[in-house]
Amino acid sequence: MRITRNVGTLFVTGALTLTLAALAYPAMLGIQTTSAAPVRIIANPSSGPLTEADRDFVVKVRAAGLWEYPVGQLALQKGTTPEVRTAGEHLIAGHAGLDATSRKVAKELGITLPNKPSPQQQGFVATLSADSGAKFNTDFANILRITHGQIFSTVAKIRASTENSLVRQLADQANDTVLDHITVMEKTGLVDFDQVIIQETTIPKVPAVNLTPPAPQPGEPEVVLTPPAGSGAALPSGGASLPAGGASLPAGGASLPSPTPTVG
Repeated sequence: MRITRNVGTLFVTGALTLTLAALAYPAMLGIQTTSAAPVRIIANPSSGPLTEADRDFVVKVRAAGLWEYPVGQLALQKGTTPEVRTAGEHLIAGHAGLDATSRKVAKELGITLPNKPSPQQQGFVATLSADSGAKFNTDFANILRITHGQIFSTVAKIRASTENSLVRQLADQANDTVLDHITVMEKTGLVDFDQVIIQETTIPKVPAVNLTPPAPQPGEPEVVLTPPAGSGAALPSGGASLPAGGASLPAGGASLPSPTPTVG
């Protein structure tokens, strides 16, 4: 089966032009500037030098959970095979755990995290929210397999290059989680590997603004991705829980942008 929706690029290393005063939040995380990205240290905490790429990685891990967690819930509600529902369970549990770590790391490093995913990621949620039956199963497996395949190399690059011990810990956890999610998507038996390879190796022409999660508004409650009961994934207290169905996103995805078709 051929995928007719752009699943784009979820995680990339951006070359940012922020000053130290703007450390807390990245202005742009687009793939278009990846090759020119300099290694620039923006802070020197006790855990080791923190670079722009390190900071962006923490933000990307958080943003990934903000769309993949509700998509996991959709898989439990709409998936028509045991394998798809199992993959949904893995998304929920995996990103609840990563969310706890990314929020802890961000707090220690003074990094501001988003409470909503990027417009492109919101488009993925809108696509899957509109799907049903076998189409949902297939789009779910392929969108998530492609996006996880794209982040896999980024995690490895950060893990190999960062000098910050907290970022290394997050990268270790992300590596295990991403590999697990790749595996459960493949176990659905629905992944079109020809299209996966095309999407993972082709740089899509996506406006940079669509790749950056919006900064949180002053006083906005922190969204927390709650682990499923009995998962053993402990979360720090004090955050607001994300309601079932990913309520931080518009209901039904009606006002969300749709992915741009790029694969025929």
